[in-house]
Amino acid sequence: MALKQKPPSNALPYLRPEAFTFLRNLAKHNDREWFTPRKATFEAELKEPMLAIIRKVTAAMEDFAPAFVRPAEKSLFRIYRDTRFSNNKLPYKTHVAAWWSCQGMEKTSGAGFYFHISAKEVIIAAGAYMPEKEQLAAIRHWLLDNHKQFRALLKKPAVRKAFSEFEGNSLTRPPKGFPCDHPALDLIQCRQWGLSTTLLAAEALKPGFAALLIKHFKLAAPVVDALNTPIAASLAPKRKVLFGLN
Repeated sequence: MALKQKPPSNALPYLRPEAFTFLRNLAKHNDREWFTPRKATFEAELKEPMLAIIRKVTAAMEDFAPAFVRPAEKSLFRIYRDTRFSNNKLPYKTHVAAWWSCQGMEKTSGAGFYFHISAKEVIIAAGAYMPEKEQLAAIRHWLLDNHKQFRALLKKPAVRKAFSEFEGNSLTRPPKGFPCDHPALDLIQCRQWGLSTTLLAAEALKPGFAALLIKHFKLAAPVVDALNTPIAASLAPKRKVLFGLN
């Protein structure tokens, strides 16, 4: 029996100035007593427009990133913060965000596409932000032989014009087991790889905002695909060896 999906609202795929007013007020009154009676405003001004934006971007991904197509509700991050392991106990984020993960990598993150909107800025990013230990190793070993091709993707003129590279959160020395004189050492020492750009918050108020996201994600798609190549290989089921034969 097919599951019934919530029909899309009539929200437009961009924000109104009222959305920024809400986020600024939320930053000043970050508590449940303020948020709860205004939840309907949050849904009308932020949640539903975000879902409309995500649906439009996801529809375009059918052409350049079909493995990332998923229901909009699965891409939208909750406004609620996870405070269980944080010293910051404020209950709400002061931005709204979305993340597209590759099919089959939902539980392990992988490399994907991201954007968030705050009252101060829009951030658009794509890549592997916090890969798990096994993913880190897989990407680093892949870079040993594929660093030239990966650098070429990062240095495409259109990509360099639209994005900056992640800072990389680099190690101060080579990871254990990797040569210290390898030409890809600067990439191998990174703990994250990808592209990002920061734009004026006002971009999210424009009717063409979804098209702007699509343009950036399409440029970044080859980088995301490259990073997911070793990650997918590391997640593939290992063949069992019987009697010393495979």
